[in-house]
Amino acid sequence: MIDFHEVMQRVRDILSTQTNKEKILDRDIADSLDLDPQYFAVIKRRKKIPYEPLARFCKDHKISMNWLLLAQKPQYLT
Repeated sequence: MIDFHEVMQRVRDILSTQTNKEKILDRDIADSLDLDPQYFAVIKRRKKIPYEPLARFCKDHKISMNWLLLAQKPQYLT
């Protein structure tokens, strides 16, 4: 089963390396996924994975959707 917190940790890792910030807040993740921060708080509490925003995030950052959701290699698309 796909774990919400693991997926969001991988998103947090990507944002951290791209912005050179140590601390990535939930608000930063919500902004990067084009979600309202309050809505992100709701889906975080429910552990509901936002597949469509994640697909756009992967496309924009050239990240493999398999890596983001399932931790399958390779991480980046070539």
